[in-house]
Amino acid sequence: MATKTFRTILTLLILVCIYSCSVGKFIPEGETLYTGSKIDVTFDKEVKNQKKVRQELNTLVAPEPNTQFLGLRPGLYFYYKAQKKRPGFINRWLNKKIGEEPVYLSDVNQQRVKQLMLNRLDNRGFFYSKVTSEVDSTQKHAAIKYNLTLPKPYTLEKFELEKDSLPIYSEIEKALEETEIKLGDRFDLELMKFERERIDHELKQRGYYNFNPDFLIFEADTNRYDNKKYDLFLRLKRNLPKKTVIAYTIDSISVYPNFSIDTEKEIDTNTTVVNGINFIQEKEFFKPKKMEPYILFGVYQKYNSETARLTSNRLSALGNYKYVNIRFNVKDSTELDSTASLYADILLSPLTKRSVRAQLQAVTKSNGFAGPGISLTYNNRNLFKGGETLSISGNFAYETQLSGGKGTGLSSIAGGLKTDLVIPRLLPFSPKQFKYAVPKTKISLGTDFLKRTKLYTLNSFNTSFGYTWNANRFVYHELNPISINYVNLSNTTEEFTAILDKNPFLKQSFDQQFIAGLNYTFTYNELVDVNNNHPIFISTSLDIAGNTLNLIGGSDKTVFGLEYAQYAKADIDFRYYIKWGKEQSLVSRLYAGWGIPYGNSSTLPFVKQFFSGGPYSVRAFKIRSLGPGTFSSTENGTSSFFDQSGNLRLEGNLEYRFPIWSYLKGAVFADAGNVWLTYDIEIPEDEPAASREFNEELLAKGKYSSNWAKELGIGVGLGLRVDIQSFVLRFDFASPLQLPYLPEGERIRIPFFDGGSNNVIFNFAIGYPF
Repeated sequence: MATKTFRTILTLLILVCIYSCSVGKFIPEGETLYTGSKIDVTFDKEVKNQKKVRQELNTLVAPEPNTQFLGLRPGLYFYYKAQKKRPGFINRWLNKKIGEEPVYLSDVNQQRVKQLMLNRLDNRGFFYSKVTSEVDSTQKHAAIKYNLTLPKPYTLEKFELEKDSLPIYSEIEKALEETEIKLGDRFDLELMKFERERIDHELKQRGYYNFNPDFLIFEADTNRYDNKKYDLFLRLKRNLPKKTVIAYTIDSISVYPNFSIDTEKEIDTNTTVVNGINFIQEKEFFKPKKMEPYILFGVYQKYNSETARLTSNRLSALGNYKYVNIRFNVKDSTELDSTASLYADILLSPLTKRSVRAQLQAVTKSNGFAGPGISLTYNNRNLFKGGETLSISGNFAYETQLSGGKGTGLSSIAGGLKTDLVIPRLLPFSPKQFKYAVPKTKISLGTDFLKRTKLYTLNSFNTSFGYTWNANRFVYHELNPISINYVNLSNTTEEFTAILDKNPFLKQSFDQQFIAGLNYTFTYNELVDVNNNHPIFISTSLDIAGNTLNLIGGSDKTVFGLEYAQYAKADIDFRYYIKWGKEQSLVSRLYAGWGIPYGNSSTLPFVKQFFSGGPYSVRAFKIRSLGPGTFSSTENGTSSFFDQSGNLRLEGNLEYRFPIWSYLKGAVFADAGNVWLTYDIEIPEDEPAASREFNEELLAKGKYSSNWAKELGIGVGLGLRVDIQSFVLRFDFASPLQLPYLPEGERIRIPFFDGGSNNVIFNFAIGYPF
């Protein structure tokens, strides 16, 4: 009975809402609300890419009608309400935020739209097309239908370059070897414009500094055939100045490594010449021999716009200059023959050499911990006058658990010191071997400590030597052939010792304190292309440890008296974005990671294990609280303060993102994932009964099996994000849909309604989750 009453009330509320948001009563006398247009296209003959033609025609329809939501027009409604004599504060505010001025039928210029369509069809080869329009209207609303009849398009029969003895024609011929204009294709004016730009780009890489795409003329002849075919001819404009059709050679290059805007040029007497390039600086700011490899063009070479662009990018990527300006100037000459000369000035304005940055932080985590933090970073640019950057950073944070569970009152103190030296070249290789961007060598040394009251102290020392480089606009590589990490667990309390004694799997993961190996990361990122509405992101990494030490050490499984770890670990992160409208997107993500201990190890080191749950994972579960499998530490009596882990992780996410107002964005999301174990745990014969029981339960519940889909933690939620120029504060509210640690058949529940006080998990984080 209660359910029926609730449905009745809900239906009445919906009907009242629909009536109250109806705009028909506000439409002025003599006006008709424009509700949109439809295009009906008829082709006389079978035509390729009909869908593309229709899509292009749809872009010409204007104006856009007022937006609708579930059949309502709230933006228009609040606009009308705000026009009243006493609109009230709420109506005025809503009109300011989401209000829309009405679009009436009288605002639509049908004749202009039809003319735009005919022009576009002519440009695409559909000459002599026909367009009509008709209005479908009621008393208050009207829609327009455009009917288009497209004849057989003109197709290309012959494409020819009209040339003479000028050397530039041979270069144009070479450029035409990769033309997009193909015989049999229909007439396309936009393609011809693109071809002019492409040829101009090719010529500018062959020395033609003063050339311009407008100097190229396409002429079409449709009179030679009766069956809708045409010939296309390409030629240069007549009577072009000679300077526009000759190739230029670089006569001299001058580099100013310490250029100041206030001083046009340094004293010319302080000049160092390297490979014909003049480096002019009053005092040595940047070593000329170190900078010369970043300059990709040289003296007596032909002008090339592409090498000039790449040189500018490479010099900017050094990280030492706030701006890079490459100027090419025509050298005075009384006579111009087949070539002429340029001189190049490279003006480099340095950043401040030393800087210090301090940050105060307030951290709130999903596991109930919160607290303040501070970090300090010191940067010294161009340390050895070769573009090197030294960075020293320190951080300190205090966290305490404010609420919930057995961990109430626990706190942690964390700190660290890290030093990075970034060298803008790939030692021992030359930067010229990498054309697209500057590769970098990075040497790191750091130490961290974590003191968790009532539990333990964890000290770690790490060092690495590696390389990073961009192969092109989308591909990024990071290779660390040397990566060493030493972890020391100390000051363990009786409570934590009891946890380790009960959980041998966890105890073994802390035993091996020395990790040495290599790691590699490959990233393919199409998000850098802002015009791509369907970008993908792929990142995969490989981490291998202990093999070299095993070869060196032989039967001895220790180094410096420490037992070292042996394992192989790999993961892949795949994301696919669908973007449309105004800042709307649907993002899907799949993640998989697997680590295998072997040789000297029976488990993965604790710092290398996989975890699930939290603001960057399955948000309906507290941080690192999922798994392995159907296991739950809280059910087993283990402190919820301790993380749950595994050596296999599978995860999937789906998120719809949309704008709300100005910097405020919204999201609706669903997450699923968990971690599992894929190997057995060695149980010593003398293991206490409680420990043996724990191991058996952990294996029974945490081992990966064919039922993995039923063991996923699944959640849904809503999010609010404050996005200010890529700085994002994220607030996500999530609720579980499937809880893997419950008995099978009882795992599914209604999000936000079932589950009592634990049915909503709040996540606060910086940045988007993926």
